[in-house]
Amino acid sequence: MVENKEMNQEHKFKLVGYKNFIRQNPKSDKFVVKKFHHIEFWCSDATNTSRRFSWGLGMPIIAKSDLSTANYIHASYILNSGDLNFIFTAPYSKKISEMNNQENTASIPTFNHEKARYFSNTHGFGVRAIGIEVEDAVEAFNVSVSNGGVGSGEPMEIGNGVFVSEIKMYGDVVLRFVSFKQQPIGSDYVLLPGFEKMDELSSFRGLDFGLKRLDHAVGNVWNLAESIAYVKSFTGFHEFAEFTAEDVGTAESGLNSAVLASNNEMVLLPMNEPVYGTKRKSQIQTYLEHNEGEGLQHLALVSGDIFMTLKEMRKRSCIGGFEFMPSPPPTYYKNLKSRVGDVLNDEQIKMCEELGILVDRDDQGVLLQIFTKPVGDRPTIFIEIIQRLGCMLKDEEGKTYQKGGCGGFGKGNFSALFKSIEEYEKTLETIKQPAVGVSAATS
Repeated sequence: MVENKEMNQEHKFKLVGYKNFIRQNPKSDKFVVKKFHHIEFWCSDATNTSRRFSWGLGMPIIAKSDLSTANYIHASYILNSGDLNFIFTAPYSKKISEMNNQENTASIPTFNHEKARYFSNTHGFGVRAIGIEVEDAVEAFNVSVSNGGVGSGEPMEIGNGVFVSEIKMYGDVVLRFVSFKQQPIGSDYVLLPGFEKMDELSSFRGLDFGLKRLDHAVGNVWNLAESIAYVKSFTGFHEFAEFTAEDVGTAESGLNSAVLASNNEMVLLPMNEPVYGTKRKSQIQTYLEHNEGEGLQHLALVSGDIFMTLKEMRKRSCIGGFEFMPSPPPTYYKNLKSRVGDVLNDEQIKMCEELGILVDRDDQGVLLQIFTKPVGDRPTIFIEIIQRLGCMLKDEEGKTYQKGGCGGFGKGNFSALFKSIEEYEKTLETIKQPAVGVSAATS
């Protein structure tokens, strides 16, 4: 966790739990935040990793920045579906850029060879940057630093009136601000300057599993109070939800969790911490140990039709896609309609059971969700697929949109997820064989 010794008393944070938490939105952002812009993953092989995610999530590869575009520093590929954008980045040999006198060809100027290699060696595959679109990336950086944020990347224009800057978040994850002097339009727009459009024949064009946007990005930290207070101090984000071990834990382990949100509640940043003294090690502690520190635990991707999305994803689970956490027992679905009302019909409830979808509701709407198993070798980062039902509003122009965070985070779902991960982790534990004794022969 980034130290912030000058944190004011007003930023102290103390969990009150799900039952006692009162949701309110003070509109306290310190700069104008619009929405999530992109997620950047750091890995050791961007080509194969990006293709795996493209195939498994139905996200075409739309743009590239690599040797073929005269980038001698790193290979990066952009995947897109709706407003959801993933960037996969891996370093080239530093000697290649030095031999070719091409030290300034990176399309992502904050990229650093040493940091990227350290990141992969330490954490394995994971998220480096949570990109959010703001009104002014320069202002967002300056305001953040003046309020205790630790700078990671000075504001800079990367081309075509696009500005970026970075603030340390938790562990080796950064919050990346992106702003545009004017919104880019036209067929040549590929998310960020320095990238070129991919040829349709080599980009899995036509894949579309219905993913629309990033809903929330969840981090695991050692100390929740410190991390929440730190991020609140430089962003002004407000608390959207809270959960304690009493709310979502099991008889064997638990966690504490809190969610921070922007004014429009379209940028949601939950964070979890482990609890100690339980029968089993908290799954959050397991993550922190395998990740060798704090980091991003999972990304929640919004689907316009979760049934269609999951049918497509499950088709690919054993052929290069993603596997899912074990489904809850049949008893979970027995009285589902009484818990969520008439939002889902009998056929949809049956599909939820067949696909292993968790269903919960709060005072605003209904939340459907399911979780993959960890996507890499380590039991760390995974993906969540969700659909929110309800909370439809109209803007000043009369256009219909869904309120951010509709359906909350599902206390019942959270508890079911926790149990599911707990059971999954049990399958990873080494079966200890009794030592083979060698008895001495007597003469």
